[in-house]
Amino acid sequence: MTLDINFFNKFKDHLKEGVNLSNYSWFNLGGNAEYFFKAKDKNQLIEFLSDLKNKKIKTTILGAGSNTLFRDNGVKGVVIKLGQGFSFVKMVDKNIIEVGAATLDRKVSNFARDNNLGNFEFLSCIPGSIGGAIMMNSGCYGNEISNILLSIKVIDKNELSEFEIKKEDINFFYRGNNLSENLIVISAKFKGSPDKKEIIEKKQFDLVNKKKKSQPSQVKTCGSTFKNLSKDKKAWMLIKEAECENFSEGDARISQKHCNFFVNEGNAKSLDIENLINKVKNRVFEKTGVNLELEIKIIGE
Repeated sequence: MTLDINFFNKFKDHLKEGVNLSNYSWFNLGGNAEYFFKAKDKNQLIEFLSDLKNKKIKTTILGAGSNTLFRDNGVKGVVIKLGQGFSFVKMVDKNIIEVGAATLDRKVSNFARDNNLGNFEFLSCIPGSIGGAIMMNSGCYGNEISNILLSIKVIDKNELSEFEIKKEDINFFYRGNNLSENLIVISAKFKGSPDKKEIIEKKQFDLVNKKKKSQPSQVKTCGSTFKNLSKDKKAWMLIKEAECENFSEGDARISQKHCNFFVNEGNAKSLDIENLINKVKNRVFEKTGVNLELEIKIIGE
């Protein structure tokens, strides 16, 4: 099903056809989105989803693209990205902040620091936006987003209604949760603990430095490729044990700094990254009997 001219006229500058997705992935890879919609606010998002409802067109929600590999032949249907109206941070109560889903994790960490709120320091090390962090239950250095979460506001793609879900009603686990795929996270509330700004700043600084020492930066990568299975079975340990550190496919290779980070050296195709993933997965299984699970999302044709 294609979208007609009236549909495009109604959503004017927010809806485009054939948009290159490599600009929206940290790998800088991928084909085109058949349609690309950047929603300015929740009212426009609901209106768009409502008009789309009878058209039987697939929708894909895109966050900051920091852990997304788009395939070379692109993505059918509509890729939906949340725009400016979903990027905000504000104090709503004592020690409680509300954050729009498109807000970058680092920005939230800095806002909390400037308002003397601790426990958000780890977010300064997580690339991406809050909506994606919630869906992934992102975390690092002993903390994860579900630990500070109070509730989320979502829009149901089918019901076209907005409602709040308390954290107690969500089952969070390592790098995921049991939320329905029909839900689009539009904002969230978090609770921090009061602390001195200089103490928070020092924690942020230490964590960011720790990350710089152990992980590649200023390269085209989407972070950890595989999930850690346990403290004793970290993905990088298994990759090392299976002697895959020097594997490459075309211009896709494994980072010399951290072997769970796969890198586009410049002219890789998405297929090169995917082939490299499968090559490592097979070798690790062959050598250790462990089946690695992907942490990055692979989307498209």
